[in-house]
Amino acid sequence: MTEILRFERVDVDGDTLLEDWRYVHNAIIPTAVLSLQAVRERAGRNRLTVAYLDGLPVGCSTVRPPAEASTAATVIARVLPDHRGRGFGGQLYERGLADARALGAPVIETCVLESNPEGLRFALGRGFVETERYVLPGDSVPFIDLRLA
Repeated sequence: MTEILRFERVDVDGDTLLEDWRYVHNAIIPTAVLSLQAVRERAGRNRLTVAYLDGLPVGCSTVRPPAEASTAATVIARVLPDHRGRGFGGQLYERGLADARALGAPVIETCVLESNPEGLRFALGRGFVETERYVLPGDSVPFIDLRLA
């Protein structure tokens, strides 16, 4: 039986939620550590959500809305390593996918850090196909962009 998470939408003024989202993001994406201010800015333009189990953050998600009606939305689900394999990523992903579709996204994309093979398997297992690999300036680990087929 899959455990059910409690989801909280991150608001630009909710410092606890911002910090919890930041904690999960930075633990999973150590090559692109974000400050609290950077997360606050992201919360102003994206839908950020934190997933909690027994009051502790276990995952987070990002939904980047489509820039226009004809462009893709990006849905990213992140789960801390100690909590993977329990269905939490699926819950985060389904919630993010529903948000993206409600925003009118005709296409769904995601992004995974190459050093996260579990995340890549998760995306590929849900029908995403790789479209690009790139390294951000100053980084050494590639990001992988994928699109839902």
